[in-house]
Amino acid sequence: MATELYDLTVPPFSRGLRALSGLLDKAVAHAKETGVDPDSWLSLRIIDDMNPLVKQVQTACDSPKLCLARLSGVAAPVNDDSETTIAELQQRIADTLAYLASVPRDKVDGQEGKEVTLTFPGGEMKFLGQPYVTGFAMPNFYFHLTTAYDLLRGAGVPIGKRDYMGAPS
Repeated sequence: MATELYDLTVPPFSRGLRALSGLLDKAVAHAKETGVDPDSWLSLRIIDDMNPLVKQVQTACDSPKLCLARLSGVAAPVNDDSETTIAELQQRIADTLAYLASVPRDKVDGQEGKEVTLTFPGGEMKFLGQPYVTGFAMPNFYFHLTTAYDLLRGAGVPIGKRDYMGAPS
């Protein structure tokens, strides 16, 4: 049996987002134990020219929803990137998971050859559906998920590989 495009997107995106939510839960618990304001970590950066934790989480949510919207044609929710607390980021993750769950499988499967064009300042990138998923959307998602993990780990939150991997669906 062939693997369908839905199987390459929705389950791993959902697992990663649930893991991200768990990482944020552990950050809040650790902050409570150590007397730190967990929301102060939202401005953490690995280096000055990289986005802070808040933007890593926002982008980790945007990558899956935009991927599915581009493939399926099902409009994704629009966020204004105004989150200032971990609680607000948790809501964004929950909303993204709800959107992923709402996209019908039959709108994603069969889109392997669909043309996907991403427009950036200074240019654009063109893909077909399956190479877009495997060569751009998934790597982009995991980059931001990993960076969020690294920022929290670097702040002393006691998380490890099992937390990053999350529970299987």
